[in-house]
Amino acid sequence: MSENQMAILEGLLFAAGENGMDKKQLATILEMDESSIGDLLDSLKKELNQPDRGLRLMEARGMYRLTTKPEYASFYKEWLHKEKHTRLSQASLETLAIIAYKQPITRVEIDHIRGVKSDQAVQTLTGRGLIEEAGRKEAVGRPIIYGTTEDFLVYFGLESLEELPELEEAWEEDFSQAESFFDELDND
Repeated sequence: MSENQMAILEGLLFAAGENGMDKKQLATILEMDESSIGDLLDSLKKELNQPDRGLRLMEARGMYRLTTKPEYASFYKEWLHKEKHTRLSQASLETLAIIAYKQPITRVEIDHIRGVKSDQAVQTLTGRGLIEEAGRKEAVGRPIIYGTTEDFLVYFGLESLEELPELEEAWEEDFSQAESFFDELDND
């Protein structure tokens, strides 16, 4: 077993996130037999169990995933609490306004309207649970389309999207009117 295989395994499990991967998937990608993958997983688990590591390898129903160690949960909870209660940036508010009014919409379409890249804002809004992937657009490359979530409605105290204020025709491409609306609600 090479160190490269261990690094690739760890990277694959990180990239798989909460979905995890099973031995068969890992064996196919790493071009190894499942028995060797089992040995590699055992080695990774042993390495991650060291006290100076913050992650652990978990297996449930044949799926392997990286998770944080429970003994550090109080730190993660504190970070999550602070992250969810900080105000949204202007870029995030602008991006959120565009998504709320134009959904479903791709990131490239958002970038076009804003005139700048929106990767970080989309990531922030997804992380906060205010937007989510709403499928794929039937176009070249099948880009991800985004829409708002139920948490978006709760966060801004709305019962439905119909409660969003009407945009004046002149403001439809500017979105600053909608951005102001979300900014006021975010301050509450």
